[in-house]
Amino acid sequence: MTTTTAGVRLTDPRLRSRSARTWRRRLTTIAVVVVMLLISAFFILPFVWMVSASFRTLGSLQGDPGTLWPTVFTLDNYTQIWSRIPFGRQLFNTVFFAGVVTIVSVTFNSMAGYALARFEFRGKNVAFVALILTLMVPIEVTFVPLYNIISDLGWINTYQGLIVPRLATAFGIFLMRQFFLSLPKDLEAAARLDGASEIRIFLTIMWPLARPAVLTLGMFTLLRNWNDLLWPLMVINDAEMQTLPPGLAMFKGESVTEFGLLMAGSVIALIPMVVAFLFVQRSFIEGVATTGMK
Repeated sequence: MTTTTAGVRLTDPRLRSRSARTWRRRLTTIAVVVVMLLISAFFILPFVWMVSASFRTLGSLQGDPGTLWPTVFTLDNYTQIWSRIPFGRQLFNTVFFAGVVTIVSVTFNSMAGYALARFEFRGKNVAFVALILTLMVPIEVTFVPLYNIISDLGWINTYQGLIVPRLATAFGIFLMRQFFLSLPKDLEAAARLDGASEIRIFLTIMWPLARPAVLTLGMFTLLRNWNDLLWPLMVINDAEMQTLPPGLAMFKGESVTEFGLLMAGSVIALIPMVVAFLFVQRSFIEGVATTGMK
């Protein structure tokens, strides 16, 4: 290094090159952040419009549907929705349906996934291949035979008609199998040496270790059934037994759609899902990132 008469140091070429690389990294980081913010704004925009529309009148929405800030602010949509449809009962039906399916389905899927990952039995590979093949079948194809079975059992307009067909899924079993394969077998071997039964090994050792995958599967299952429209619409034809998606669909008419009421109901229905995701966010991301690694 050299020094000027004023005592200011002049950097050598290596330091100038290092400084240039630092600035390039900073500019790259800033550019990436700006691009990600723009992409995030693009995806958040519909939700902003939904919240805004829930505080607007029908005339305001029809006259200027593109604005994001309400020119006429009203809470009537949030008060009227409780009387226009049995919103409270439908909200309870949705919570009960999605909650029971999530708890029971995650339990059954975890048990089946653990059996396919850890146990050796005749026909194991055939069962797994058949399971994978069912993933390729569109779920809509199964609606007609499922409806016929539910109808023959007399389960139309009942909770069991809604819940029982959703108590296990091929995707859930596959997800849990892949996660259990990533866990070391030494833990089970040590537990068996200590005299632990298979049920105890599963409940006290393997299932707690699979918490990220369990919460991930639970979140997927909860979201799927909370937002499901087609299956409740087929099985339930009584307004008092409907879930929220079919109930809110009543506001979409052939000529006029009451967007204010529809968006107000959607905002209320969205809040529990946002809270649930924030609660399991860290484990959800960990489960998505690690499931399938071995």
